[in-house]
Parts: sequence; C-alpha cells; structure tokens
Amino acid sequence: MSNLEKLDLSITVRERKTVFDGGIFKSVREVSLFDERPFEHEFFLQIAQSFPFLEKLCVRNYERQMYKECSKSINGKQHLSIIKYPYLKQLNIICPCKDYHEQFLFDTKTCLPFDVRVSMYYKRVKQMTCNFTSNGTRNNCAKMNYANLYIGIKIVGDPENFCGETRELSEDIKSYFPRTQIDCLL
Repeated sequence: MSNLEKLDLSITVRERKTVFDGGIFKSVREVSLFDERPFEHEFFLQIAQSFPFLEKLCVRNYERQMYKECSKSINGKQHLSIIKYPYLKQLNIICPCKDYHEQFLFDTKTCLPFDVRVSMYYKRVKQMTCNFTSNGTRNNCAKMNYANLYIGIKIVGDPENFCGETRELSEDIKSYFPRTQIDCLL
C-alpha cells in the first residue's frame, strides 16, 4: 500500500444529514447527489469545499430550489459566493427542473472550468440561455468541450428537434457553444 500515489473515491449522497459536515475529502473524485428535498446554492458551495478535487458531479433532483429569491439583496446586487469546481471534468444534470440548470449555467452562481463535459436537458438549456442569447450563461457554455443534450421524444417535423435526421445544429447554438461538440440523446 505504500506505493499508492492516490486513491480515487466515489460517494453517493442520498440524504444530507451530516455526511460531510465541515470535512474535507481530498480523495473523493466523484459525487452523485439524489434527494427528495431541493439542493440549495449553499449546499453546492459545501460540496465544492468538502471535495476540492472533484472531477465528476451528478445531480438528480426533481424539487425546485426554495431560496432562489434570497440570492439577491434589497438593492438587487448578488451576495452569494460564486462556486468553483476547478477540477471538474464531467457534470450531469439529470433532472428536468430548471433551477439546477440555472445553478450551473449562470456564471454569477457557478464558475465552470474549461473543457468540462456536460449532460443537460436541451429545452432547459434553451430556456436558461434565452434562446442562446444571454450573456449571463455564455461564459460557462463557452467553456464546455462536450455537451450531451437530452431532447426527449422525437417528433417528426418538430422545429424544436434540432437533432433530426440531418443532425445539423442551428447557427445560434454553434456560436453560443464555440468549442463544444454537441450530441443529443432522444
């Protein structure tokens, strides 16, 4: 065992009692989150601090965040810390709830590292980016090197289905994700 340089660990958090209350886990590289209660901004900040070398994060939650409106002070200025995951290589948002897409796309909430691989719901990305025009999400989207966008059920002739038979992306998407290979999962 003395020849081991590092031991990468994975942790799945299903209930948030005091699993990592104040602890720092330098060997954990992968965290999978699932709960029936919402994950708030402060919880994601605690994840970033407790797992400083986190490489893969999977978020699965169908409940909306409850304290989103508390993120702005009376004069409209932000007072929440911007969360940084400097070693993150893969982010999977497996939930249709827009709050978690917003949490990771807006650079006022999270600062993603360059070359991150992301899986998200296409309709939520389109909504959060204001049809691929918002400056508030542009920085994090530009840092992605791969995006797997979940489309859902394919409907023939549906203009929302940008990954039809030709698999051609609109110019809006291409310019918004300039260095990103985009695939879709129907």
